[in-house]
Amino acid sequence: MSEEKIPGADKKILAGILAILLGSLGIHKFVLGYNKEGIIMLVVSLVAGSFTCGAGSIIMAVIGLVEGIMYLTKSDEEFVETYINNKRGWF
Repeated sequence: MSEEKIPGADKKILAGILAILLGSLGIHKFVLGYNKEGIIMLVVSLVAGSFTCGAGSIIMAVIGLVEGIMYLTKSDEEFVETYINNKRGWF
């Protein structure tokens, strides 16, 4: 028996791990093709974080952590339907 691969499911593990480890930089958003959201996270972390003594970076890191956990706990089908097909950019 061979398992059928769901197109787009291969991004789930990579996006989840990147979101947990580098979530404040929004790298996981770029992996999923959400360039606008990735740029927002990157700018908030770097620019706003420098003006708020890191508070912007901490907020983006928490968002990344939550999103990473959400990515990894969804089934492949749910992940593809939510983040690849429906292009849900946030949470």
